[in-house]
Amino acid sequence: MSVAIVWFRRDLRLADNPALCAAAASSDQVLALYIHAPGEETPWQPGAATRWWLHHALAALDASLRARGGALLIKRGDSSECLREALAESGATSLHWNRRYEPAVIARDQRIKETMRERGVDAHSHNALLLVEPWTVATQQDAPYRVFTPFWRNAAQRAHQHLPSAVPQSLRLLAAPSMPGRHTCTLDQLGLLPSIAWDAAFPTLWQPGEAGAQARLADFLDDSVDGYAAARDQPDHAGTSRLSPYLATGELSPRQILAAIHDRDAEGPGFSARAQAYVRQLGWREFCYHLLFHFPQTTVQNLNRRFDSFPWADPDATLLRAWQQGRTGIPLVDAGMRELWHTGWMHNRVRMVVGSLLTKNLRYHWQHGARWFWDTLLDADLANNTQGWQWIAGTGADAAPYFRVFNPVLQGERFDPSGHYVRRHVPELARVPDRYIHQPWSMSPIEQAECGIAGTPYARPLIDLAASRDAALLAYQSIRQLPD
Repeated sequence: MSVAIVWFRRDLRLADNPALCAAAASSDQVLALYIHAPGEETPWQPGAATRWWLHHALAALDASLRARGGALLIKRGDSSECLREALAESGATSLHWNRRYEPAVIARDQRIKETMRERGVDAHSHNALLLVEPWTVATQQDAPYRVFTPFWRNAAQRAHQHLPSAVPQSLRLLAAPSMPGRHTCTLDQLGLLPSIAWDAAFPTLWQPGEAGAQARLADFLDDSVDGYAAARDQPDHAGTSRLSPYLATGELSPRQILAAIHDRDAEGPGFSARAQAYVRQLGWREFCYHLLFHFPQTTVQNLNRRFDSFPWADPDATLLRAWQQGRTGIPLVDAGMRELWHTGWMHNRVRMVVGSLLTKNLRYHWQHGARWFWDTLLDADLANNTQGWQWIAGTGADAAPYFRVFNPVLQGERFDPSGHYVRRHVPELARVPDRYIHQPWSMSPIEQAECGIAGTPYARPLIDLAASRDAALLAYQSIRQLPD
């Protein structure tokens, strides 16, 4: 009987999995394989939060495979060696995987595909991650896009070219070989879970796995998608999808999301008016991958090279740590950073605010923020993380201009007017009246004492918002006339 290997990566699902469909269609049996080789993703190896999610997502995938008579074969080590070992163990003659778009992974996958074909292995890669692949969308000058709106106007026309597929009816799974090679290991042996219980709240908030993804999608469609345009900016309200961790690990595809929206609205092809605001966010994700593919240097360099001459400040260890821990004395910023630490996620509006404070008020290079988010976000995704931080810092494509500095006080008063979000994550501000909740330092010393914040950073923040904004704008003048 013919055997095909499906090499699972950031596509940890059985439904709408093109590699799995192709393998099931071309072979009698399919062996599911996962290879743990984080060193091959340097300099962006999976962060601590991502590893937590990955452990549970792999466990869920293995359970799904076992329910169908198979199992997930896990190997650790050099990907090429692990693949050769799995091919020898199973007798497989074909290999399928779904593409990734990180620079280091693209180069590795190309080498593997060439080597496998030279050895007579029928090796194929597929698209399971995106609605449109980066090289299929270009300007009229046949160049990559650097502005979102025309990119999405073009790409959206093709977003429905491929409908999501079901789990193949012909799928027959091969159990992991009974005589494992030297690279085979168990999930626990990967050591993905933390040794210190900083993740204690995660299991109460998240359900990794394909079933969890579908449940979260159903809840979003029932409760939030219609009001997304208005509610997405309100951190005190559950108005966002929270699907990003599932998209990052591939337990859910963007095609599945679009199909679910259309099925619910029963409006046929195209995007329903009620869902347009959310669908544009999927479009932004596509744009981030477009930029990552065409400008791979942006993971470590400014896309706008003018900012290579910008006078970034050398980070003060105390201030940087205060920002990371949510102890700057600025309520909305601290609430966001604490939400990130305790839940592995942060509201998108607040991500922009905390990023602006770091790159503009503190004037630290966006890489310091990108690295921290990479380690602490459950939805850490190199394309979104890179382009999101470059957008906030004003150094990227279609970016917010550097001179646009988010004022956390005004942002809080507009989007968290009663302070519910701030009080949820910064409980020491529980007694501060609503009118002062976003600037408690404006209270009198007596009022501060009555509210229990006297002598804390909330009585005198570590950062002077007005003076630091003026310093950032002055620094920007030094590069304003330089070419992009």
